[in-house]
Amino acid sequence: MSVDRTEAIEGGEEEAVTAMATAAVRYYPVAPGVRLNVRRGPGTNYAIVRVLPVGARVPIYCQTPGTTVTGPYGTSRIWDNIADGEYVSDTYVNTGSDGYVADRCA
Repeated sequence: MSVDRTEAIEGGEEEAVTAMATAAVRYYPVAPGVRLNVRRGPGTNYAIVRVLPVGARVPIYCQTPGTTVTGPYGTSRIWDNIADGEYVSDTYVNTGSDGYVADRCA
């Protein structure tokens, strides 16, 4: 923990004030007009756990290789982790890149 500054409190003592660094999570749009299947793992062989509505935006916490999929944004083996145990094919997410835009999943 780092101390960013100290502030005077009652009685003349000082209290350490810390800043919690929070990583900014970026959200990406799903392809227009698409209801996107969210799967339990990085591949079409994994169960569908939910379906994202048209116009959805998704965070990408990490990315991993999986089943090759062809979608509106090309053909790729990259799958995006959007929540704990939830993945979508990167070919349906407009990241602006044909490659990885986040760390690889552990």
